[in-house]
Amino acid sequence: MKIGIFTNNYLPNPYGVTGSIESFRQELESRGHEVFIFAPHNKGYIDCNPNVYRYPSVDLEYKISFPLPIPYSRRINRILEKLDLDIIHTQHHDLLGKVARKWARKKKVPLVFTWHTFYDKYAHFVPVIPNILVVKWSIVSSVKYANQCDQVIVPTRSVGEIIRGWGVVNKNLIDIQTGIEEKLYQNPDRNKIRDKFGVKENETLLLLVSRISTEKNIIFLFNTVINVLKQNKNVKFLVAGEGHLIPELEKITAENKLEDRIILAGIVSKEKLKDYYAAGDIFVYGSKSETQGMVLTEAMYMGLPIVAVKSTGAIDIIEEDKTGFLVPEDAGEFARAVQKLINDKNLRRQFSEAAKKIAREKYTAKVCGEKMLEVYNKLLKK
Repeated sequence: MKIGIFTNNYLPNPYGVTGSIESFRQELESRGHEVFIFAPHNKGYIDCNPNVYRYPSVDLEYKISFPLPIPYSRRINRILEKLDLDIIHTQHHDLLGKVARKWARKKKVPLVFTWHTFYDKYAHFVPVIPNILVVKWSIVSSVKYANQCDQVIVPTRSVGEIIRGWGVVNKNLIDIQTGIEEKLYQNPDRNKIRDKFGVKENETLLLLVSRISTEKNIIFLFNTVINVLKQNKNVKFLVAGEGHLIPELEKITAENKLEDRIILAGIVSKEKLKDYYAAGDIFVYGSKSETQGMVLTEAMYMGLPIVAVKSTGAIDIIEEDKTGFLVPEDAGEFARAVQKLINDKNLRRQFSEAAKKIAREKYTAKVCGEKMLEVYNKLLKK
């Protein structure tokens, strides 16, 4: 089949939506299907994939660099006229999401919408307009859009429950996680990153892989981990990611005189991530804005026990007392859960084995791609 994917967020942006698109694209293409991507132009980036078509965009520089698509292109209209698409799958409800809806109606093909994001948690990225207005508009417009689609995909069951509460009444709603691209995690080198940053074999390394921005609850997590470090001289903390809060983290690190034990590694390419996960002993996560949290399934695949704030996304992925600990957003409780894993290597080993097993059974690209294909085929039979 021929699948058209419309997205406001794509390569080279290293965010969750991009990862999701690429995971499904590669899996679908490996099964003989054709996938066409429609995304905003990203200045200076050249696509290797000939089936990527770029809309003109405006570069938004506020907290992060993010090109916003201008949802009109005569050139792409001519391309779409000729493409005999079977399915149109949009990753957003606005901008190119509206373009996707228009072409799905015009071509009389099913429209699928993946609800990736709690848009209200990202209101702080919109300058000038008060957050309360951004939140209200984003929820109302996304609910309306979801109810007009032939199929709604959510990354986890808890997200489905929340958007039902917001007013989504579409009967065709299913949860499908984004699968792990297994080839990216083969033959990791644990010592490569530990040696690079001076982490000794007898030291426990706490790891965070995340965008370093407000919606990820970074400051809570960072301050909590600092308390753990002060109680444990043989523990270090590695943060992989970039974002507008990096200067704040550098300031907090310096104030606590922990420059030798907190490692701000910056952004890490997908190809190198496996070595960072392999270097870690415990994965820590404080975000309350996740619909899935792909880093959680990646960490599990690499055998890391997890301590995370009990919230959407995490509660669907982490199995309490089996692959990790889910705790309230309380510094004391979070620190105690981390300390328990620091103290008990056998427990870490048990969680590690369980995490790897579950990730391979539930969260690979192959497993999740098969679920998505079942949805597509069902829609085409109607």
